[in-house]
Amino acid sequence: MASSLYLIVALGAVVAGFVQGLSGFAFSLVAMSLWAWTVEPKLAAVLATFGGLTGQVIAAVTVRRGFDRALLLPFVLGGLVGVPLGVWLLPRLDVPLFKACLGGLLVIWCPAMLMARNLPRVRAGGRVADGVVGLLGGVCGGLGGFTGALPTLWCTLRGLDKDRQRAVVQNFNLSMLAVAFAVYLGTGLVELRMLPLLGIVALAVLVPVLLGARLYVGISEARFRQIVLGLLTLSGVALLSSSLPVLLSR
Repeated sequence: MASSLYLIVALGAVVAGFVQGLSGFAFSLVAMSLWAWTVEPKLAAVLATFGGLTGQVIAAVTVRRGFDRALLLPFVLGGLVGVPLGVWLLPRLDVPLFKACLGGLLVIWCPAMLMARNLPRVRAGGRVADGVVGLLGGVCGGLGGFTGALPTLWCTLRGLDKDRQRAVVQNFNLSMLAVAFAVYLGTGLVELRMLPLLGIVALAVLVPVLLGARLYVGISEARFRQIVLGLLTLSGVALLSSSLPVLLSR
């Protein structure tokens, strides 16, 4: 049983690491879609957060992009409020219901965006709206490392170009995952029994993240948008597939 768990954790980290290196987000969403069936929820949340943080550190060094501090700041400030709230909600929230709602949003909205050739940009709300999205991303991060999905969707709606979107999402994810994992450590969610699996995740993400980041450099704006929305759609499907059976069995 232990060896199969190690294999599943390593496989999830490899696939998720490549996707994160390419897109700048989605480690937790991809990893959870593979881990949800066999890894207990608390362990999966810790591994996903740690794996996402490790991948973001590697990607930040590999794919260096200047960022607009004024643009990033509202996301980060909102996220700093959201992460502790998400960690507090983790043992109290109906996680399958939350995953189903988030998955449903992604499955409905992202394909619609893919099919819209001339998608109007969302300009309303300004920094306040950015901060609210950052807060929601932080809550999702505290619940299991899902920091990137909503900010990525929002940046796409805002019409940010490829590099600006990557810079916002990458730096936001790096900040929020660091805070989330620190809170996990401080609250005792990270246990000694998890250390071998954390080591496996750290080793498994290294090469895939580098490969994904290398591929990112050569893709066009249009292709990047298609990849991001496609990944968000698949992430929604994965969230629904892991949560609906639980909800229907009640």
